[in-house]
Amino acid sequence: MALSLDPEIAEALAPMAGATPPRVGDIAARRALWEPIIGAAGTAQPIPADVRTSEHHATAGDGARIKMRWYTKEGATPGPAVLFFHGGGYIFGHIDLFDGPVSRYVSASGVPMLSVEYRRAPEHPFPTPLEDGYAALTWLHEHAAELDVDPARIGVMGDSAGGGLAAGLTILTRERGGPRIARQILIMPMLDDRTTTPDPHIAPYVLWSYDDSRTAWPALLGDRTDVPATAAPARLEDATGLPPAYIEVGQLDVFRDEDAAYATKLGRAGVEVEFHLH
Repeated sequence: MALSLDPEIAEALAPMAGATPPRVGDIAARRALWEPIIGAAGTAQPIPADVRTSEHHATAGDGARIKMRWYTKEGATPGPAVLFFHGGGYIFGHIDLFDGPVSRYVSASGVPMLSVEYRRAPEHPFPTPLEDGYAALTWLHEHAAELDVDPARIGVMGDSAGGGLAAGLTILTRERGGPRIARQILIMPMLDDRTTTPDPHIAPYVLWSYDDSRTAWPALLGDRTDVPATAAPARLEDATGLPPAYIEVGQLDVFRDEDAAYATKLGRAGVEVEFHLH
């Protein structure tokens, strides 16, 4: 039996079906197409009334000022916290578009989150987005006491490219000996720059397409041939010592195979993994 979209999902996506996809390499067109969609999806559900936000800044290694937004639930018990990276293929998106999802995560879990406005490619290629994440992680550790956060219970989380950044950050902190990351939560993470051959079973249904990946990865990596695992975590050879991972991805998703392979790679290195294929 052939794969297909859930009928309700197909109905919701119908208005997009006739849109002409941007050509490979056209980043401006992808920003114009995707950011309104992300914004609409983020506000399609109510913003929780029990979540408060405050603005903060970290200083990156090159001196840039990185904006961050701290989300807390009223009356929540102090303890863990999560550093959150939004999706957008490394080339679009910003934290305002993800206010809704992050607020709902915080309201449902009671765990505060720090959302990071990392700089985007191609204006800021690798390693800048990852270094922005490292600066934010360092800031969260340094301010843990005043934020009522247990520094031993700080996790990282992200969706799509944000999931790739979260995974890359765990590898970078292992290389640098800290700051400590207690857990990684990777939602349909974008992990492998080598995923370029379409799967004919899923290609008709994907939202983020193989052409999108062919656009985004060169924007992030430039013309470099020595792609490190901190940029594309699927290239990691030794996953020993990385934090426990939760990974989920849809079956009709370009990142399906690389995410399943990454979960297996972590597991074979003795890392605790919970993996969901929807």
